[in-house]
Amino acid sequence: MSVAEQGFGGEGGSPEVGHILQPGLDISHKVILYLEDISVSFDGFKALNKLSLAIDAGELRCIIGPNGAGKTTMMDVITGKTRPDTGTCFFGQTLDLTRMTEPQIAHAGIGRKFQKPTVFENHSVFDNLELAMKTDKRARVSLFARLDDVGRDKISDTLRLIRLDHEADRKAGLLSHGQKQWLEIGMLLMQEPQLLLLDEPVAGMTDDETERTGELFKSLAGKHSLVVVEHDMAFIEQLGGKVTVLHEGSVLAEGNLATVQADPRVIEVYLGR
Repeated sequence: MSVAEQGFGGEGGSPEVGHILQPGLDISHKVILYLEDISVSFDGFKALNKLSLAIDAGELRCIIGPNGAGKTTMMDVITGKTRPDTGTCFFGQTLDLTRMTEPQIAHAGIGRKFQKPTVFENHSVFDNLELAMKTDKRARVSLFARLDDVGRDKISDTLRLIRLDHEADRKAGLLSHGQKQWLEIGMLLMQEPQLLLLDEPVAGMTDDETERTGELFKSLAGKHSLVVVEHDMAFIEQLGGKVTVLHEGSVLAEGNLATVQADPRVIEVYLGR
């Protein structure tokens, strides 16, 4: 059964690494993303300070930290928007992201979603997904090509996965905030990313939308690797898994949510004690 057929509530067991990633990406060590001693400075301010981090293939990792901890800069480095002053950043074992352009990194299989949803509001939900698929430069499809049955099936599967199958013909601008977030995630999925970077994905959502988003992310883990930057601790608790705490540009603590919340260093950073 495909993830789309399972819906949001997919099996939460350990993923089989072989089920994710396309040929060409070497994950023989079962690590999809590896940052080592990454430092970035802006006008004397050290946004990242020898940051080292490893994300396993198929993992769902949450990144937390106070404002200015380096979370956005970390994602900027991974996607090629910002070049580090020092350090290495590898996608799989062989792709050095510090030597690649933003388009090259996107085409290699890294998708990023910003906090504010960006969709084509005057187009239908279905059309948004079709446009996302047709702008995937890895696929030999032009914007003017006729959609074939394979493409339609792919869009239908994604619509079911993001629970917008009953909204396919609706203009995207008429969707709720949460539905727009799901649509943008669906647009990323149309390009078959192997690593998803998600920046505060549940900000502004209702409680029900937040819960459904957690179910979606858990269903994606295993087939994809996800890095979720979030401040909503209840949402992070729902996701489970490992949590990394950033502070002043480096890793302060790591472990499950209960472990990091009990860490005196984390308590001091968040509460000033």
